Amino acid sequence: MAGQNIELRVLQNEQERLDRYLAEHLDGISRSRVQKLIEQGMVRVNHQVCDDKKVTVKLGDFLLVAIPDVQPISLLPEAMALEILYEDEHLLVINKPVGLVVHPSAGHESGTLVNALLSHCTNLSGINGMQRPGIVHRLDRDTSGALVVAKHDLAHQHLQWQIQAKTARREYLGIVNGAPKTSTGTVDAPIGRHPVDRKKMAAIATGRAAVTHWSVQERLGNYTLVKFDLETGRTHQIRVHAAYMGHAIAGDPVYGKPLKYIDRQALHAWRLTFQHPVTEREIVAIAPLPADFEKFLTYLRQRSR
Repeated sequence: MAGQNIELRVLQNEQERLDRYLAEHLDGISRSRVQKLIEQGMVRVNHQVCDDKKVTVKLGDFLLVAIPDVQPISLLPEAMALEILYEDEHLLVINKPVGLVVHPSAGHESGTLVNALLSHCTNLSGINGMQRPGIVHRLDRDTSGALVVAKHDLAHQHLQWQIQAKTARREYLGIVNGAPKTSTGTVDAPIGRHPVDRKKMAAIATGRAAVTHWSVQERLGNYTLVKFDLETGRTHQIRVHAAYMGHAIAGDPVYGKPLKYIDRQALHAWRLTFQHPVTEREIVAIAPLPADFEKFLTYLRQRSR
């Protein structure tokens, strides 16, 4: 079924979720794969792209699913330096550097964090499939900072549950354009695939629930250092919500504009707090700011004196 479009007509008033309906009616395609196709904008309901897996299909609905060609990727261990913030036999937390892709994908078949982890660890959890062993959550390629990796499935399930239950805390530092009028706030705006540019995400009513809390840390003239707390974990969430606020992340080439002072979005996963899945003690991992972020921050502080 690779590389083809599949058309389906809902013939009974089943009142079923889109992802469940497709998983039941597409031979050989798992529900997790269906959810990924929906997330990637590969599913249309009545000729409109739908990236909400929870939409209810109704009698007479016309569904079109684009099944892209599967490109198998051979995962090979690749030795590379990793800045490890915490490690034991159950998990590790690394400070992901700028420019490092988390897992292999089209265009990034090697040189990823997963390749490095396979060289570093003898065991990694397999819950996310063969291409994403150990990966509990992700960071964008040009977002640096703390990222937790599970070494076995029990640890992975527990950590994933903490993120979903909002007991794990993910705090980011970002430099935004402009000066927010208040010192704290919350952005509660659903995020989905951009209706025109499919490579971007957007705050749209048909998207999935997304909540970001923020607080000003330092005002730097026409820039501001802000701490962001994620309540949910949508693709590009902080970058989309910052732009939605009218204060895009400085240097963001997708949702803002490039800067000569820093050649990527000024966003860093600063602190990660969670309960150890086995010992139950609190783990707090703090990722030091990378050199380019520090340099930009120093420049802004000197300029705003």
